[in-house]
Amino acid sequence: MTEQGETGEAITILLVEDDAPTCWRLQDALVKAGYEVRSAGTLAEARQALSVGAPRVTDLRLPDGHGVELIRETRQRLPDTEIMVISALGDEESVISAITVGATGYLLKDAFPTDIATTVRDLVAGHSPISASIARFIVRRTQGAAQNSAEPPPGPALNTARLTPREIDILWGIAKGFSYAEIASHLGLSRQTVPGHIKNIYRKLEVHTRSEAVFEAVQQGLIKL
Repeated sequence: MTEQGETGEAITILLVEDDAPTCWRLQDALVKAGYEVRSAGTLAEARQALSVGAPRVTDLRLPDGHGVELIRETRQRLPDTEIMVISALGDEESVISAITVGATGYLLKDAFPTDIATTVRDLVAGHSPISASIARFIVRRTQGAAQNSAEPPPGPALNTARLTPREIDILWGIAKGFSYAEIASHLGLSRQTVPGHIKNIYRKLEVHTRSEAVFEAVQQGLIKL
């Protein structure tokens, strides 16, 4: 079986992912759902794949170089292609850059849907899958722009969540993708104490995932990526 779009043609997906296990998992799920899937692990491989034929959907995770470059190139060359970003980065610069140059969906890895095939169908049907924290950020940004159109945007709030210096250090480790054990070793903590600190960070920032915590911390100026 081959999944088809509204016009009846088969949907081809170019999956750009530099982490092999993640790529295999996504590709397996999409192939089982009936999609034709090509994969690439670098920007060079992705550009080569795009020169062979235009995919209906590109699933992008920012591989070598900068993924925004590939989004821009794909949108310019293949305007009918849908582009969905799946990334651990939820900071303002990454989100706005990707959407501005042509991404039509943006999902954070910690909030990744269990059914990727359904998400792709929604994307092809004209929807824009966006993680909840990203959607809230866009709403806040749009409201702020409307209310202060004649004024420059305000700077980030500074530690309104009242995080301790230790919690901010742990947030930095989370943002860099370190494991609990690596964070504990770097900060001279017991491995068992890190989850407790992270639970407090989530509660103070009113978030539920690592990516959302990093996103909120960047918005409050607590850390820089």
